Amino acid sequence: MRILLVEDEKRMAQALCEILRLEKCDVDHCADGPDGQDAIETGVYDIVILDVMLPRKNGFDIAREVRKKGIRTPILMLTAKSELDDKVAGLDMGADDYLTKPFMTKELLARLRALGRRSRNTPDGALSFGDIALSAGTSSLICGENSVRLSDREFRILEYLIANQGRILTREQLAVKIWGYDSDAEYNNVEVYMSFARRKLSFVKAKTEIKAVRGVGYELRYDNV
Repeated sequence: MRILLVEDEKRMAQALCEILRLEKCDVDHCADGPDGQDAIETGVYDIVILDVMLPRKNGFDIAREVRKKGIRTPILMLTAKSELDDKVAGLDMGADDYLTKPFMTKELLARLRALGRRSRNTPDGALSFGDIALSAGTSSLICGENSVRLSDREFRILEYLIANQGRILTREQLAVKIWGYDSDAEYNNVEVYMSFARRKLSFVKAKTEIKAVRGVGYELRYDNV
């Protein structure tokens, strides 16, 4: 799971990053409002942990603006305020959940797991599009009665494409999603793993295809004819 933490308090941010990495999450951190908003708008994150009180721009405004731009990434809002009106305001602005500081680590992790399950597009937690589905439990691609195991990066590419169905994703977005901001991975790695994913789609005889949009990126398409 790739998580973005937008938190300006240095010690808290360091502690949260360490906790989440121990839970095998990939974590990126931003320390102010505009930088956090720019990162959210890349669309590469599975969940955003967003503090309310940030330098230059507050979390309420960020949540409202990214939702207006069609960003659907689940947002867990952190606030030092306990008043009901502030919690309601966060939810109204587009946050999916809130947590009041100070909080217990177990509660944070439980809420993140719940948001992760909620962000899937089927009740059983499987992602689906056209005639294909992904099973996280078995890391498998399924089409009808056919299935095949996927490598971690093949799974993440297809998961990201399905979660953003209807959108064209750039090579940069895919590279950041799969390898992270700090990776030295080159864009041609995206081409290589895209080729692998296409082979797996062909293997299960799927009509769903990964289409390259020249000069832009990639999208999933399904032709049922």
